[in-house]
Parts: sequence; structure tokens; C-alpha cells
Amino acid sequence: MMCGARKREMPTFIYVLKPKRACLIDDASAEEEERLEEHFEYLQRALEQGMLILAGPCLDGEFGVVVFRATSERAAVEFMERDPAVKHELMTAELFPFRVSLMGTG
Repeated sequence: MMCGARKREMPTFIYVLKPKRACLIDDASAEEEERLEEHFEYLQRALEQGMLILAGPCLDGEFGVVVFRATSERAAVEFMERDPAVKHELMTAELFPFRVSLMGTG
């Protein structure tokens, strides 16, 4: 490989999710629980499609993260905004370009 001819990989992004109200996860209404289940299923499909790298909440419920691949920043914004937790305004989300430098296998 020539110098500077690094293989182009699909860009990686992270979005940080924050519940709009305290104790959302522990004290969700029936409608909120349904939306949270849709959120989980949405991310599960992205994992099955090879788009999602990892996702999960911090244990105190203050925030969660979603690390994923997208073809462009615009596609990343669209993916984030289609997340049911964001779309139905249970959580706010902030997107950042991201690079996975180290990742374990288990």
C-alpha cells in the first residue's frame, strides 16, 4: 500500500442520549415503556445490519450512548432522529463524530 493510501472505512459516530425527565427508566408510564421497547428494537435491528457498534446506558440512568457507522454525517443525523426515544421526545440526543481506537472482543 502506498503512503497516505489508507483504506477508507465508513465513518463512525456517537450520540449521547439524556432522559428528558428524571427516573424515566425506573418510573416509565405504559406509553413510555412501549417507546423504550421500540428504541431497543430499533438499535437491535441496527446491530443485526452491522451498523451498530455498541449501545447502552450508564447505570445511574443519567445518559446512554450509541456508537454506530453511517455513510455520512447527514445519514448519522437521520439515524439518530429516527431513534424512537428521540423521535417521541423521551430523550434528547447529541451527535459527535467518533473514532474507535481500541475495542475488545468480549
